[in-house]
Amino acid sequence: MITQTPFTPEAAIFDMDGLMLDTEKPVIEIWRQAAQAMGWQVDLEVLYQTIGINEAATKEILMRKYGPNFPYQEIRQNLQRILKEKIEREGIAHRPGLLVLLNRLDRLGVPLAVATSTSKQTALWKLDKAHIRERFKVMVFGDEVKQGKPAPDIFLLAAERLGKQPQNCVGFEDSPAGLQSLYRAGIPSVFIKDAVEPAPEILATLWRRYNDLAEAAALFG
Repeated sequence: MITQTPFTPEAAIFDMDGLMLDTEKPVIEIWRQAAQAMGWQVDLEVLYQTIGINEAATKEILMRKYGPNFPYQEIRQNLQRILKEKIEREGIAHRPGLLVLLNRLDRLGVPLAVATSTSKQTALWKLDKAHIRERFKVMVFGDEVKQGKPAPDIFLLAAERLGKQPQNCVGFEDSPAGLQSLYRAGIPSVFIKDAVEPAPEILATLWRRYNDLAEAAALFG
């Protein structure tokens, strides 16, 4: 059940893919294309399980599902090539309302962090291509923590780097794994749906839910 407990966040922590950047759904489709090119059919339901988690966990899910002969590394390399070409050609679209929310937070002087499962090199490249890298005081990447989402590590490190107590921050997420991570970190969560609707037990942990990021700007007076 979503709680409406009054609370004024001292800092905001953002997931990246699927939350700020419209990259999750395109990547899922590219995964399928890259796998098909090598003669493999990958189910959408399996790929949806990989949303919000790091590369190691993604590999584990796919290898467990498709067996030791699944050419994960080759497919991933093909995916990265296709994705890079697409982004270089088309750029990266923002999710609806992103700039409305970031501009509101800028005006209020609320410190911001990114906490993404994506590796540092790739994440910085995406943030640059989306022209929002300079908005964030703190960044934490998937290759900086031992345990990725749904473990709390990445959000706890973001709060630490912001110099804030976790319970005094707010976290924005689109994925079930990310929402679990926020809950375990003790950070009030805001859910903005992209590709996946979380299970009821995860929805029960939410602080707020909005249709898009612009609506969430109302959290900050």
